[in-house]
Amino acid sequence: MEFYKNEAQSQFELHLKDDAVAFVEYADKDDKIYLTHTEVPQSHRGQGIAQQLVERTLSEIKQQGKTLVPLCSFVSKYVDNHSEWHPLLSEGYQM
Repeated sequence: MEFYKNEAQSQFELHLKDDAVAFVEYADKDDKIYLTHTEVPQSHRGQGIAQQLVERTLSEIKQQGKTLVPLCSFVSKYVDNHSEWHPLLSEGYQM
């Protein structure tokens, strides 16, 4: 699986078999990145793809030195359950 930041579509993508793409939509403003929606193709659900995608996306955000604002419920729940990502959260953000 290939991970890619598609700036033209404002999404982080995980390219899967048979040309399927899982993605996290984002909005980038100043030092913050807002993750707004996560989607995995129906044929690939239940295989841990969303978790892999979110982990890679969070690693990319950390590498960029951005602050995370998780507006997507899946991302928010993932970060809530994985305290290692809490330092990325925007100041004052409540889980």
